[in-house]
Amino acid sequence: MSKVNILSELGVAEVFRNLSFEQVRKHEIDNGEVVLADNGAVVVDTGIYTGRSPKDKYFVEREPSRSKIDWGGFNQPVSPDIFDEAFALFPKYLGKKNVYVFDGYIGTSKRSKKKVRVISERAWIHHFCLNMLLTPDKFGESYPTLDSFQPEFTWIHCPSIRNPKWQEQNLNSDVFVMIDLERKLGLIAGTEYSGEVKKGCFTLMNYWLPEERILPMHCSATRGRGPVEESVLYFGLSGTGKTTLSADPERNLIGDDEHGWDNDGVFNFEGGCYAKVINLDPSSEPDIYNAIKENAILENVILDERKKVDYSDGSKTENTRVSYPIEHIRNWEPSRRGTHPHAVIFLACDAFGVLPPVAKLTPEQAMYHFVQGYSAKVAGTERGVKEPQATFSHCFGAPFMVHSPRIYADLLREKILKHNSHVYLVNTGWTGGPYGVGQRMKLRLTRQIISAIISNELANVEYNEPDPIFQLRTPKSVKRLEDPSILDPRSSWKSPEEYEKTAQKLANMFHENFVRKGFASGPEKELEKYGPKWKD
Repeated sequence: MSKVNILSELGVAEVFRNLSFEQVRKHEIDNGEVVLADNGAVVVDTGIYTGRSPKDKYFVEREPSRSKIDWGGFNQPVSPDIFDEAFALFPKYLGKKNVYVFDGYIGTSKRSKKKVRVISERAWIHHFCLNMLLTPDKFGESYPTLDSFQPEFTWIHCPSIRNPKWQEQNLNSDVFVMIDLERKLGLIAGTEYSGEVKKGCFTLMNYWLPEERILPMHCSATRGRGPVEESVLYFGLSGTGKTTLSADPERNLIGDDEHGWDNDGVFNFEGGCYAKVINLDPSSEPDIYNAIKENAILENVILDERKKVDYSDGSKTENTRVSYPIEHIRNWEPSRRGTHPHAVIFLACDAFGVLPPVAKLTPEQAMYHFVQGYSAKVAGTERGVKEPQATFSHCFGAPFMVHSPRIYADLLREKILKHNSHVYLVNTGWTGGPYGVGQRMKLRLTRQIISAIISNELANVEYNEPDPIFQLRTPKSVKRLEDPSILDPRSSWKSPEEYEKTAQKLANMFHENFVRKGFASGPEKELEKYGPKWKD
């Protein structure tokens, strides 16, 4: 298999490359791939796959990447022979067919960006790349010719292809996402879900960048205006409020999901946003609602007879989505970059109600909590769930991390020490008791805490002694916080004994995850002493 000209090996008929929005819209409509909503966005149905297929993602076992990948979990191996058999399906299907080719970049940093090519049979996937990746003109560059553009990685996306030999090859299903890092080639087949392209590119950056001492991050980022232009990073799993809290009218949005931290500062990997729209309400999330217009792509939403979107309808999937260029957001940061962050925020929706609303972390504690990536599922959201469930995702993005979590944690420590960045753990979950007993932390109060972090107030206040269970230091006061009683989670519970019991239960869950994920016997083992104190 040639690394040079994949297109010639595919034997395609006509190549439509880096189309304009107007051109790709015509192709989408003419191909019958989309319908138009009344707000000007195009609407696509991605078929049976309305989310990623993590059990169908594989890396080819080949040196030197074989020795670097953290195998197990989301990083599954596949042999070079099986990859070759999978690739052979593409020219067989795509031969003499038209394809769409996107040539551009991942990353807004001129120093750290990577060239990528995405070949797809679908015009709307080409449109998705125009929204989410970066075209050469974004860097003031002219478009190179098809032959002169030398991508650092090529994706071929073909949802019509299924793998007939998947059982014989001992794979998970007839769908596959295969990544050959040495051949610089990725194959996506059997699924039309666009998030596979987006997160495939993110996965590549998580492999490449640490080797250049650049930290790839699954987080949102904002930048201040005027005299205080410092950046702030927000890490957090789904449901922690990451999108809501980073939508700050007083700050510019660098990006909402994927970033890098290099020697120049923070930079967005993407050119657009990819947001959930289930139950989207214009009064609570006006920026996202108003961004859904011409050039936006809605996935798996339901339209009424007037082509109006019913955002409350999850009959197809709860994972309804929209992608749009970041320019659709009112307060987007034109450079898509920021300074070295003065504040890094780890958001946790603690449904057990025992974590404080804010705590300042030492660099070692930051490493520990970064490796754990804690939040909680709320009881009652899934059948059979009777109480809150702890959920952990290392580096706040486990499915996309390729190296050992310790490698990313060491980079985080290196960056925050070098640039004097302060790290905070912020609980956006419950207070006064667990879910069903206590109450959700008021968004207004969380915003006041975030404001105190951004203004550097919490970098210079007095802190209490470390908590005996979680070893967290909470501020003695926050000037702008209208209800200071929430700062001590113990005192917010009616029963101190029940608080202690629940807190210890969560601390033990942290330990159990640390053992289950192999951290206790791996390079992360020395970090556990900076986490909660567990008991047998």
